[in-house]
Amino acid sequence: MKSNLEHSEAAAIFNKDVKRVDWHDETLWFVREKRDKAAFQIPEWELLRETASQIKNNVLSNIHDYLLEFESNAQKNGIIVHWAADADEHNKIVHSIMEKHGVKQMVKSKSMLTEECHLNEYLSEKGIDVIDSDLGERIVQLRKEPPSHIVLPAIHLKKEDVSETFHEHLGTEKGNNDPQYLTEAARLHLRDTFLTRKVALTGVNFAIAETGEIVVCTNEGNADMGVHLADVHIACMGFEKIIPQRKHLSVFLRLLARSATGQPITTFSSHFKTPRDGKEMHIVIVDNGRTTQLGREDFRNSLKCIRCGACMNTCPVYRRSGGHSYHNAVAGPIGSILAPNLDMSKNADLPFASTLCGSCTNVCPVKIDIHDQLYKWRQVLVKEGHSPLGKTVAMKGMATVLANPMVFDLAGKAGRFVMKNIPILVNNSLNPWYKQREMPAPPSASFREWYKKNGKESKDKKNE
Repeated sequence: MKSNLEHSEAAAIFNKDVKRVDWHDETLWFVREKRDKAAFQIPEWELLRETASQIKNNVLSNIHDYLLEFESNAQKNGIIVHWAADADEHNKIVHSIMEKHGVKQMVKSKSMLTEECHLNEYLSEKGIDVIDSDLGERIVQLRKEPPSHIVLPAIHLKKEDVSETFHEHLGTEKGNNDPQYLTEAARLHLRDTFLTRKVALTGVNFAIAETGEIVVCTNEGNADMGVHLADVHIACMGFEKIIPQRKHLSVFLRLLARSATGQPITTFSSHFKTPRDGKEMHIVIVDNGRTTQLGREDFRNSLKCIRCGACMNTCPVYRRSGGHSYHNAVAGPIGSILAPNLDMSKNADLPFASTLCGSCTNVCPVKIDIHDQLYKWRQVLVKEGHSPLGKTVAMKGMATVLANPMVFDLAGKAGRFVMKNIPILVNNSLNPWYKQREMPAPPSASFREWYKKNGKESKDKKNE
């Protein structure tokens, strides 16, 4: 759900609770450390990354052929394949399947694509009751919040928050914060859902062109429970989820869980190839701006993403600003290079929510050049007129100062004079830098002045 606040404004709200911010930061860094330990245990880790990256390069360069191959093989397997140009068409297709079967209830496992398309809200307006069966997704659904992380959807919440939510909605004991008790309550709550829902929706982690099958990776088994007990299975995927052959799957499965949570592999890596007797299986293949991204040479690599969340876990900005500050289904560094592709004006703030430190690129299992794309998006957004007026004027003024040595020298002297003699002009709430930091003591001279003096003294001593 799009927030009216820009990233910096939403992050400022999140940062008011200092203890929670520190906890959020430390928790995600703990996951990042687990990733490092898991990666370093494999001597061929970098080879796996390079192999996965090259496989994805091949896919993006031949996506048309692979999609048609996948569709043909899936149809041979008895699967009904649908194509959706955008989010609205995707939602209408899913709803039409529900209507065809006269069903008003759905059980859904984690799917970032459906979050991107706002499927839950769409179906709710049509009178369809959707239950998210992933524990983290269910928690945020009960709280009427979007996920804040693509792998850890409720990472912004503490066990006390979950306890309050479950007490309100599930009738659990007030103040009981025991994770085992809360998990058991969720399990009992969802059991009836699995047994009674006739339509189950899943995402797709990988779609294999060679066989026409899909693979869904979960740690809770909720996708399997929902699908195996339902009459209709709907799987929704962005077209970039294609991989050429089944033999390539092992490369990605070895990378995915290690990058996401530090596990050797997800608990469940489930293959769905054919519908069971008397049941239906549908696959909805979605574009929703991906073709546009594919056509942008500087940004097409973002479509390699396997949604592991490693870039979020390592990003110093994400860890201390929270996922909801990105006002998109996919937050963090990867979301910041995907979102402007969908709508530049609404998401122009996101590429600037980064230090450009490059840590996101370093941990990406498919070698997406994330920090380079963030920098390139900034250039595109400014050229397209999407930067704030104040920032545009400030940058033009700074460019003038930096381009003229005499003006630069005068500005430096003026700045040092003000900081030394009238500090209130810079040490105030109007200065964003001062809000979080103490201003440094002004130097007695600029580097140029110091060098002129010391350089001359050094020469004189040498001549002596």
